[in-house]
Amino acid sequence: MKIALAGAGAFGIKHLEGLARIDGVEVVSLVGRELAKTQQVAARFGIKHVATDLAASLAIKEVDAVILCTPTQMHAAQSIDCLKAGKHVQVEIPLADRLADAEAVAQLQQQTGLVAMCGHTRRFNPSHQWIHKRIVKGELGIQQMDVQTYFFRRSNMNALGQPRSWTDHLLWHHAAHTVDLFQYQTGEEVVVANAVQGPMHPALGIAMDLSIQLKTRSGRICTLSLSFNNDGPLGTFFRYICDHGTYLARYDDLLDGKDNKIDVSKVDVSMNGIELQDREFVAAIRERREPNASVAQVLPCYRTLHQLEQHMG
Repeated sequence: MKIALAGAGAFGIKHLEGLARIDGVEVVSLVGRELAKTQQVAARFGIKHVATDLAASLAIKEVDAVILCTPTQMHAAQSIDCLKAGKHVQVEIPLADRLADAEAVAQLQQQTGLVAMCGHTRRFNPSHQWIHKRIVKGELGIQQMDVQTYFFRRSNMNALGQPRSWTDHLLWHHAAHTVDLFQYQTGEEVVVANAVQGPMHPALGIAMDLSIQLKTRSGRICTLSLSFNNDGPLGTFFRYICDHGTYLARYDDLLDGKDNKIDVSKVDVSMNGIELQDREFVAAIRERREPNASVAQVLPCYRTLHQLEQHMG
């Protein structure tokens, strides 16, 4: 399978590292905003074709699929370009920063029948997979998810500490992880969604603090706190309060309510959520099936984000 990847930044490199561990996959084209930096990354991974325009990659006949690790504001339009070019597409989270754009991608996927998947990585992290497998078996039921997403982003920097060419968003990016995971783990859509936001950043033009409440039809709830003002510890921390135990998920680590570590190393073939995400994308294309975290499956998340945005005014 021949893949083109757009976005040679921090997350693009994570995907390239994951793809390198999947048999029968070759990245044949790399797209980046800055040619020199993109060429450096391409050389590191042995990628022969480099471009600064996605259209150049889409024009390569042998490209089967595209992975988009580009700025949020480009995701929906580029996903549509890929589908129109007859390429399967995986777009990093979020699918879009407007509901109408997310729906447009979903509609085109239905028309083309191509695989279109969104990078909702929490579905693939072994810690969350361990919880999900027990829920599916009927061994666990969630009463509440209590989640904290904390970063220090008072300047516009990426995960590598480099200046960003775009502005990140607490609601449409970081909240999307938890909103989708909550609906995925409970197996229900959100029927109540409330949110309040803090002051807007004078330069970035986004709220730096956000508080969200969610409720499903059966009464399961999620409380989510997000901040770009938090000066450590950084990351997202999940507390699953269940009918049979409490569990704490911190990236790849899972602990019970007594702080006993749970071994999740055998949950899947890798502990790398991005690699597992890419494996699902490749497998869905090969097996001609809908992937986990397909655009259709994650669309309820974006409906909820839209409701939250409307609620905040």
